[in-house]
Amino acid sequence: MAISFSSIDSSYVLKNKRLVKSWIKNCIESNNFTVGEINIVFSSDSYILEVNNQFLGHNYFTDIITFPYSSSSLIDADIVISIDTVKSNSIKFNQPFNRELHRVIIHGILHLTGFNDKSNEQKQQMRVEEEKWLSNFNL
Repeated sequence: MAISFSSIDSSYVLKNKRLVKSWIKNCIESNNFTVGEINIVFSSDSYILEVNNQFLGHNYFTDIITFPYSSSSLIDADIVISIDTVKSNSIKFNQPFNRELHRVIIHGILHLTGFNDKSNEQKQQMRVEEEKWLSNFNL
């Protein structure tokens, strides 16, 4: 098991890494998966836009892009998170930055464990799961 954090085109450094790793692991395991290699990269808006263009053909900003490489029940992935967009969204939704960042992190992890958010029903279920996991995160 290896969950790692790094930054590209951003100076952001995650606090409480050990606690966040444990929280991610608990989420994955409670959904009957195993942690493999998960790389979480904190970036700028310009970097995530470049990734979105290059790999998904989308020309817009987003807060997170998840690249799953999982096979069966082992979760392997790269996750790119725009710190700029997380900051903007924390202001827009009147949330503390850390809560919004944790919401985005767990959103990506939930996608890796089979949750989707294409339909309104799926979006509602995703929000319920995000809130459940946010309430389980204690600093």
